[in-house]
Amino acid sequence: MPKLAELGIQHGKRAMAKAANRRCILEAARVVFARIGFDAANIRDIIRETPLASGTFYNYFKSKEEVFEAIADDSLKRFRPLLQSVRENAEDLNSYLVGAYGAYFHFLANENAQAITDDAPHLALIGVRVDTPEMKTMFEEIHTDLQLVLMKMGYDQIDTDYLAAAAIGIAREMGDHMLQRRPPDADHAARIATQIIITSIEALAEEGI
Repeated sequence: MPKLAELGIQHGKRAMAKAANRRCILEAARVVFARIGFDAANIRDIIRETPLASGTFYNYFKSKEEVFEAIADDSLKRFRPLLQSVRENAEDLNSYLVGAYGAYFHFLANENAQAITDDAPHLALIGVRVDTPEMKTMFEEIHTDLQLVLMKMGYDQIDTDYLAAAAIGIAREMGDHMLQRRPPDADHAARIATQIIITSIEALAEEGI
């Protein structure tokens, strides 16, 4: 009969193997989604990028959508501390927006650094769904940030639900286009995105919406 210590070692090895397999699938999926796009990709494409047996995929994920969400959520977990730093250092709406957009666009460029160097396809990081736990958390954080800033500015009548959704949508679309430039112009993109939001807020406030 195996000793307790031996059982512990075996359990530890299995856990490490599971973590390695999951990481292998995510890395392969990142390559496939970047190469041919999320819509065109299928599970067979992902498996072919790994040394794993085809059935192994379903031990970790049910669909390609679930894989994409895992990639996006992992990225958002690592991005949120950067947003927290922006929040703590921002002095007004402009500095918050420039800081938040700049942090995201630079993060996006860093995540795709090898693809940019190789002039290969890139992978945007905000997922196809907005109802994952990490996306919900990030949305609430941005919503609260904007709400507090607008209240200080006397713009508390503006619908911050739509505004936060618009701000995230701009980050997603502009980030994807920014990655197509060589080199990516993160600071320039951040300034343009900021101006779009500020101009929109001023127009909404003037109309009393």
